Amino acid sequence: MSEIAHTRTGIDIHPGARIGSGFFIDHGTGVVIGETAIIGNNVRVYQAVTLGARHFPTDDEGHVIKGDARHPIVEDDVVIYAGATILGRITIGRGSTIGGNVWLTKDVPPNSIVTQATARNSPSGA
Repeated sequence: MSEIAHTRTGIDIHPGARIGSGFFIDHGTGVVIGETAIIGNNVRVYQAVTLGARHFPTDDEGHVIKGDARHPIVEDDVVIYAGATILGRITIGRGSTIGGNVWLTKDVPPNSIVTQATARNSPSGA
């Protein structure tokens, strides 16, 4: 089923991802959401956003361990603009805005604004 949806929409959401209510994808081509991603309520995502794994853990024999939490947590009321890549089990705090083409591998506090040029905290609505 997910392959049919991917073919028709260009959006690839693993069926294991947990997605809250009010989730909105605008111009979805190229959106990828990994298996263990958790997306809160009222999250907006634009085209070519990746919520992916930073790496895949392996066992002593080098086999990939599946099911480990390795994708981002996006809390409520977050906006992620086009081309952003968010990797690993990090948390994007409630009310944050992630700018276009940003590459993130570290947690973002609530109500933050993250752009390519700088990372700064800003109260919501400021």
